[in-house]
Amino acid sequence: MRSISSAVAKHLENLSTKDGVISALAIDQRGSLKKMLADAANKPADETTIVDFKKAVSSELTPYASSILTDPEYGLPATKVRDKNCGLLLSYEKTGYDTTEPGRMPDLIANQSGLRIKNEGGDAIKFLLYYDPDEGQEINDKKKAFVERVGAEAKANELPFFLELLTYDSKIEDAKSAEFAKVKANKVLQAMKEFSAPQYDVTVLKVEIPFNLKFVEGFNGNNEVVYTQEQAKDLLKQQSDITDLPFIFLSAGVTSEEFIAEIKMAEEAGADFNGVLCGRATWKPAIKPFAGESEAAGRKWLSTKGKENIENLNQALKGAKSWRDKLTVQ
Repeated sequence: MRSISSAVAKHLENLSTKDGVISALAIDQRGSLKKMLADAANKPADETTIVDFKKAVSSELTPYASSILTDPEYGLPATKVRDKNCGLLLSYEKTGYDTTEPGRMPDLIANQSGLRIKNEGGDAIKFLLYYDPDEGQEINDKKKAFVERVGAEAKANELPFFLELLTYDSKIEDAKSAEFAKVKANKVLQAMKEFSAPQYDVTVLKVEIPFNLKFVEGFNGNNEVVYTQEQAKDLLKQQSDITDLPFIFLSAGVTSEEFIAEIKMAEEAGADFNGVLCGRATWKPAIKPFAGESEAAGRKWLSTKGKENIENLNQALKGAKSWRDKLTVQ
């Protein structure tokens, strides 16, 4: 088992349920959220709209979540209206990635630091990394060094380090294609294996489901079947076995119903996952009434259907395990 300090353990307690399961709500989207709000309103989205939407999600849904993830750029006002029992994760990365050079290189928010995140009341540092295990060694070595630096900074400030891994293939443009679906599992597993190594000081991995559900038998619609359901469950078990760290699933833009189906498959596979950090699957449909009609209409959706989504997800998390099973306090 990995060991953590009592200070880090206390922050993890703030972020999880009494059973040690992380049932977190993600609202750290920036560029993509701005575009969605603009499309719904049929006009450019200003900063006030983004801030107000995050505040609405936070105030309406955090009573049903163990913690919330947001960004320091637009999300700090939302942290002030979250439920008093809801922990806080803050993003450290800039939105998107550097498009001026190959490799989807990350960068940090210029006016943030681990210390500032701690002083803003954050219970954890979250850092997102785009990673292709099959990309060139020079690119991936830079990314590994970057994660080592963030991990060391989190450790110095006695904060948990949540590393979010999003895989891609530098030679496949369409991440939603059958071509990528066939290689995704190996990339997810190899990324998890790499960043479970002790030198990164990762506390919790935030990871993708290791397959695209839209290419799994029974969920594939008109798409080809890349995996049977049994093969998909086997991948979930392999994913669980490849790391000794606590890990939680991200929703990756699927619907609430699809994400719950994936979570249930993980339980049936016997995967030792430790919760979720769920974003758009919970609140995305609220964007249309919020931006297209009124804030009141958006809040009405969140307080009814959004609440239902998160409660259904919490019900599905009964198969999740406690992070305390994988970490010991020094």
